[in-house]
Formats: sequence, C-alpha cells, structure tokens
Amino acid sequence: MWRIAAPMILSNVSVPLLGMVDTGVTGHLDSPVYLGAVAIGAMIFSFLYTGVNFLRMGTTGITAQSFGADDNDGLRVSLGQALIVAMLIAFTLIALQAPLGSAAMYLLGPDAETHVHALEYFSIRIWSAPGTLANFALIGWFIGLQNARIPLLIFLTINITNIVLDLVFVLALGMKVDGVALASVFAEYSGLAVGGAFALSALRKRAGHWPVARLINVAAYKAFFSVNANLFVRTMALMFTLGFVTAQGARLGGLVLAANAVLMNFQNLTSFGLDGVAHAAEALVGKAIGQKRRDALKESVRLTLKWSLIFSIAFTLVYLVAGRTIIGILTDLPDVREAAIRYLPWMIASPLVSVWCFLYDGVYVGATRAKEMRNIMIISTLLVFLPAWYFLKPLGNDGLWLAFLLFMASRGIGMHIGYRRTVIPMVSLDHDQR
Repeated sequence: MWRIAAPMILSNVSVPLLGMVDTGVTGHLDSPVYLGAVAIGAMIFSFLYTGVNFLRMGTTGITAQSFGADDNDGLRVSLGQALIVAMLIAFTLIALQAPLGSAAMYLLGPDAETHVHALEYFSIRIWSAPGTLANFALIGWFIGLQNARIPLLIFLTINITNIVLDLVFVLALGMKVDGVALASVFAEYSGLAVGGAFALSALRKRAGHWPVARLINVAAYKAFFSVNANLFVRTMALMFTLGFVTAQGARLGGLVLAANAVLMNFQNLTSFGLDGVAHAAEALVGKAIGQKRRDALKESVRLTLKWSLIFSIAFTLVYLVAGRTIIGILTDLPDVREAAIRYLPWMIASPLVSVWCFLYDGVYVGATRAKEMRNIMIISTLLVFLPAWYFLKPLGNDGLWLAFLLFMASRGIGMHIGYRRTVIPMVSLDHDQR
C-alpha cells in the first residue's frame, strides 16, 4: 500500500501547494482584484479539467484489472483509448474557448474589473488542455500498474516548473494574471514530456502488441465509455457543487470571494492529501478484483481506511494549530485575512467529515463501480447540498460552508452502504477458502 500511497500523497499535496503559490503571488499584488480573478479563472479550469478527470479515474480502474489478469494487450488498449479520447476533448475545448469563457463569466458573476482579468487568465491557460488531459491518462495508467513513482515525477515536474515560472513571470518580470496562466501552460507540457518518455519505456518491457482495431473502431470503446460516462456525470455534479460555493461567495461580495479563495486551499490540501491513500485503494482494489480475491479486496479497504483516518486527524490538528499562520502566508491583505480567519473553523472540521467519501471514491474507482458513484453524487448534490444551502442562506457564508460539509458527509455515508451491497459481491469466495 505504501509503495503506491506515499508517492501519491507527495504528488497530490504538491497540487494545492501550487494553488497556494498562485494565491500567494497574486495575494501580494496591489489589489485583491487579481486574487479574485485567479480564483475565478482557476475555478473554471478546475471545473473543466476535473470534469474530464474520468480519463484518470477510469483508466486506473480498467488498467488495474488488466494488470491483475496479466493482460498486456489490455494495458495497451487502456492507455491508447484514454489518450485518443483526451486529445479529442482537448481540441474541442480549445475550439469552443470563446463561448465557454463567456458562459463561465456569466454563471460565476464576478464584478466588471475581476471579469476582465479572469477572462485574460482563461484565454491563455486554455492552451494547456492537450497536455493536461494527456497527463490525466498517463497518470491513471501508471497508477493502474501500481507504479506511483512515475506519477510523482510527472506531478513534481509540472508543479515545480509552474512555481518557478510563477515567481519569474509575476515577481521578476512584473506580469500579473497573465504570468500565472502562462506558467501553467508551460508546466503541463513539461510534465507530458516526462510521462510520455516513461510510458514508452514501460511498454517496451511488457511483451504484447497494439490491437489496432480496438483503438480505431468506435464500438470497441463501449467498455471505456460505460465506465467513463458515469464518472463524467458524477464529476460534473461534484464540480457544480464546488462552482456553486465559489459563485455564491462572489455574490456575497468581493471580500468573501477572496476569503473563500484562501480557504479553498485548505480544502484542496485535504482533498489531495487524502486522495493519495485513495489512489492506493484504486490500484489494490482493482488488482484484487482482477485476481478474483475477496480476501485481498477486504484487506485493501481496511488498510487504506485506517491510514485515511490517521491523515484526516493530522490535517485537522495542523489547521487548528497553524491555520491562522497559513492564512497570513497566503495573503497580506488585512480584510481578507480577517474574513478568512472568521470562517477557518469550517476548514478545521472538514478533514474528519470528508475522509470517508475520499477513501470510498478510490474503492469504487478500482472496482469500476461508476454507476453507483454517479447516483450517490447526484443524490448528495440535489437532495442534500442544495436544500441545505437554501434553508441555511440566512447564515450567509457560514451556511454555505455548513451545506458543503453536509454534502461531503452524505457522500461518505452513501458510499459506505454501497460498498457492502455492490463492491464486495463482485468477487466470489476467496480462492484459499474453497
């Protein structure tokens, strides 16, 4: 488990740390408008890219099961199909960038000055789409192979490059949101170069051939889209919720928007940190199902759940002790600091509430139970989050964050129930008990 989890924890934690650098460099400029613009722009791409994160999740589950069944041709198909779909989606996003940008600004509703800078950020960063989506496919494929070292290298290449270029473009060259966006574009393609080189090396070591018919025949993508279409809907519901939080924050005023942008770094850090263990669950559960071993399935879930709980407690303690200090590092704008500290208790509670759904996401991805993931996410969004937000509106931003935590809790409860009803029955009695 740790051979997979440790590199992925380091990889995932580096992502929100990058977000903190983006927040930090813009939070120290001469106006909170730049901080708000990057928050809006980053949310758009978080929505777009996380919306197609099924390329990562679906590829992991399919690859892990092929790996457990020792199917080298299946490994090639899972990678090839994911890369082809990634490029089709990426170039579609680039072609539709004008209406996408306009629609996003309308839905998120920033003020006029923030609108201009956020749209500038969007128009530059959209060109990272091919690199970003190809990296999703490569990372998912390597996790499915139970090789987390290469995703770590990809993540570190992307994020170190991005951080360095953030500092160069914004602090050294005097650029503003355009520098932050351009740094992201260069970083994604640097990660793609690293991931592509290691993928070619891994394929040369595994005997097999490319079943070309399964890559060019649309009908051969049935299994791929069966899993990924449900993951797409599931992820859209999640991103709707996250986008809704940002949009409602914007409607509560520029100060609340900026404060929530700072606090969302805490949530992202929690998410990416706990997802490191969930990635191990994906690979281990997928392999166990490929091998048809119920004992390995249960042990994988037990181990990853235990360590997820340990990490969630650690995050809560860190935020409790050092939360104010972290906020002070992220921005030196007094009003934004004060507002962020005001709502910090919600982030202190979040790891203990969110841990369950993060871990079970990994279990369901490894089991390729995407339909169940979709249904639980939709129920949590429509029947828990939105009604809770509506009834808690008088509480303002506190009500917004409380509704969000109720949403995370309902996901965890639903997936725990579904695990016993749908995942465990996928595997017959253990071979060693027959």
